[in-house]
Amino acid sequence: MSDIEIAQQNEQQEIKPIQAIAEQIGLGQHDIEQYGEYKAKVKLAALDQRPLPADHKLILVTSINPTPAGEGKSTVTIGLGDALNQLHKQTIIALREPSLGPVMGIKGGATGGGYAQVVPMEDINLHFTGDMHALTSANNTLAALIDNHIQQGNELEIDQRRITWKRALDINDRALRHVVIGLGGPFQGVPREDGFNITVASELMAILCLATSITDLKQRIAKIVIGYNYKKEPVTVADLKVQGAITMLLKDALKPNLVQTLEHTPTFVHGGPFANIAHGCNSILATTAALKLADYTITEAGFGADLGAEKFLDIKVPQLGKHPDAIVLVATVRALKYNGGVALADLQTENIAALTAGFVNLKRHIKNMQQYGLPVTVAINHFVSDTAAEVATLQALCAELNVKAIDTEVWANGGAGGIDLANAVLASLDQSATYQPLYDNQASIVDKVTTIVQKIYGGQAVELSTKAQRQMQTFIDNGWDKLPICMAKTQYSFSDDPKKLGAPTDFKITIREFVPDLGAGFLVALTGNVLTMPGLPKKPAALNMDIDADGKITGLF
Repeated sequence: MSDIEIAQQNEQQEIKPIQAIAEQIGLGQHDIEQYGEYKAKVKLAALDQRPLPADHKLILVTSINPTPAGEGKSTVTIGLGDALNQLHKQTIIALREPSLGPVMGIKGGATGGGYAQVVPMEDINLHFTGDMHALTSANNTLAALIDNHIQQGNELEIDQRRITWKRALDINDRALRHVVIGLGGPFQGVPREDGFNITVASELMAILCLATSITDLKQRIAKIVIGYNYKKEPVTVADLKVQGAITMLLKDALKPNLVQTLEHTPTFVHGGPFANIAHGCNSILATTAALKLADYTITEAGFGADLGAEKFLDIKVPQLGKHPDAIVLVATVRALKYNGGVALADLQTENIAALTAGFVNLKRHIKNMQQYGLPVTVAINHFVSDTAAEVATLQALCAELNVKAIDTEVWANGGAGGIDLANAVLASLDQSATYQPLYDNQASIVDKVTTIVQKIYGGQAVELSTKAQRQMQTFIDNGWDKLPICMAKTQYSFSDDPKKLGAPTDFKITIREFVPDLGAGFLVALTGNVLTMPGLPKKPAALNMDIDADGKITGLF
């Protein structure tokens, strides 16, 4: 059966009312706001009243670089949470929300797969509780207010040639990457060049995921740099005096969303920044809620460990105030053979040599995570084509690094297929976790970027475009250079070239542009050809989707 068929079958038979899930973690009816029978938002006041226990455990799930062969990071995250609950460990899962761009495009949703899924999967993958729409509306309201300010006299002397705030849409639409607005005469606005980001790549999404309260959200929005005036001085949302209005549009989106897995493990699904563009982690509020309400919190970071996990550890952790106690690295035999040079069509054939060659990708990720002083366990997400010899080879290769690799079958068996992994992770929690960040924020911008390139990517050096050099000097002049770095890079390779698989070395990373996301509290470094508005593939996933007269959806994975 497909993922949606499994979800639909189990939802009809077993899904619990969301009040019952809330009660499992000590939340009453007055603590939640229901969105139908199976979804709810948790009131911020209900979370504020609860202390953050020092001994509750945080487990971060990450993966090797994604490939067309599939890794199943979200599936393993969900299966691990279900397995821990089967072992009577009070566990909550914290995930990101899916974006309609990948859902309608090629990557898929973010609700897991097989018998390790969060439900209602159709709702979560589509409109859910409206968070994405709220973010899109807030983003575009700010854009409209900027253009209206210019139209109505431009008191702040905003230079329309230097406006950096873009409009947003939560769908892949390459035609909107670069547009001209304001055409049609004086009453239609001031003509200028503009562009769109996908909503999950917007600074507002990052801010929502890093804010800790309504007040913090408003303060962060006030810091957003929307562009520069004719004197080349930065102009912020605070200068426009609209931070209150933008915050108002996000007051409900800020509240974490509560759902459940097929096995009724409570799950927060909240916030969805792309890890190849933004910081790729679910909201601090959702993670904090899970830490307050359960003994074990399982969370994930987007794409490979070189992106999502690095940003979780260097950007989110300092603001969360809690580092992971253990890390789980997801890998598949298929994906490692692909990294070892096997064509996609041939991955079902046993190939020990290619697996061994492709192991260099996983090996680098393991060593990268160990740099942070955290214990690492490898989860082998099992596919039916995996042979016993291939699994044994991968486990032996990991053992040479003193890392356990656990064969995991959560897609087929749900939590029961993750019991061995859960026990291994519990054992890893007995090891000492001496977290240390990768770099000091007080270092220069170039030094911080170079540290990431050399220590995480395995690269040689960094090259800055003329534009990036000019921007960096502006940031230094404005005192913005002591912020962490959020690298925007292809997810398919350690390098900025998606075709360089495995563990390339002796390469240089090119920074073409910097973006000051002061509200989020980091500087974005755009590398290579990474895009903030993706395009749809030749045969988008939308071609397989349908809905019948009774409202039953098919083809949604």
